[in-house]
Amino acid sequence: MKKWKHMLLSLTISVGLLASAVPAMAAPQGTSVKVNDQAVKYATGAPILEKGTTLVPLRTTLDAMDVKLTTATDDTITAVVDGKTITLKSKLTRINGVTYAPIRIVGDAAGYEVRWDAATRTVLLVSKGGATETAQTGGRGFMWEVESNGNTIYLVGSMHIADESFYPLRPEFEEAFAEADYLGVEIDISKAADEEQQKLVLSLGSYQDGTTLKDHISSETYTKLGDVLKKNGLESNALDAFKPWVVESTLASLKSTTAGYEASAGVDLYFIQKAIERKLPVIELESYQSQLGMFNDFSKETQEETLKATIENFDVLDNSVKEMAEMWKTGNDEQLLELTNSFSTNEEYNKAMLVDRNMGMADKIDGYLKNGKGEEYFIVVGAAHYLGDHGIVKLLEDKGYKVERK
Repeated sequence: MKKWKHMLLSLTISVGLLASAVPAMAAPQGTSVKVNDQAVKYATGAPILEKGTTLVPLRTTLDAMDVKLTTATDDTITAVVDGKTITLKSKLTRINGVTYAPIRIVGDAAGYEVRWDAATRTVLLVSKGGATETAQTGGRGFMWEVESNGNTIYLVGSMHIADESFYPLRPEFEEAFAEADYLGVEIDISKAADEEQQKLVLSLGSYQDGTTLKDHISSETYTKLGDVLKKNGLESNALDAFKPWVVESTLASLKSTTAGYEASAGVDLYFIQKAIERKLPVIELESYQSQLGMFNDFSKETQEETLKATIENFDVLDNSVKEMAEMWKTGNDEQLLELTNSFSTNEEYNKAMLVDRNMGMADKIDGYLKNGKGEEYFIVVGAAHYLGDHGIVKLLEDKGYKVERK
């Protein structure tokens, strides 16, 4: 369980934000699309990821799905599917003369199940009437319901990195989200690539005084880090410009990606993408500044401790992620509580990561419940924030609310 605690460091913060700020890491390969296992060949344009949403050349993708495009305006698409005319609302984007549309909303409307294969960075469009496996759900997950003053809040525990096996989510998630007036998340990670956020990562996460990583950690830890980097095809000094908390998260992100788990398939980003498509307001319970500042404010000793643990457990981190994924898909409360309690071995880490943050998020949720506007909120934050004596569920119950597991 100890290695789970340190793995959660990279799962709690925006993995994509940190990874994209480290120039030594290889840029991710491009995104591809398959329709019923047949790769779509794009003569002009190519799929792109923009603010958490995968956009694809519209006409070529529809042709591959055997859908005839009739008309496409700035926000409306009319097409013919199996002889029936369908109309869907979606903001279209023109890039170099090519019309792009969000793959998920187009695939859903055309009768396809949309999946994400993180290992190959491939969007999979599968006919819903096809293989029987498409009817299976990715797992139970974690969700609670709270009602007060005419307001309803669904609390969803996220895995910030995932793979295609998490989807489709069980119907209760989709039904609750469909009725939501707001999506709430820790931070909107679709903005991770924005220049402002990247500057923040670099200013907080890299040394500005002329020193480098080896000036701030023990020679033993630095040597072991170099060995891990070289074994993974990188220079031993590839991360010298960055502080231990960035290096730790980058290592964990590298290992989880090789295991096929990525932030691009995470549960929170999944709902952020759907909210963008629906033009649903996304509210942040925290901020990039607060999350990054928390890591940056950890003592020198705690930063090296978490980095050292990740280095020592590097070869088994992929198994740890798989275990966490299984915990999420089975909705195992006992394992989730065990994971949460594992933070308590380091008082500084536990207070910052869980106690203080949970109190802040619970207070905001309390405010939503008290506004009396008859609204529904769909709140998605890391699963480890919900259980335990300092968890969001207990904090809300202490405020007098009844929190029901769904």
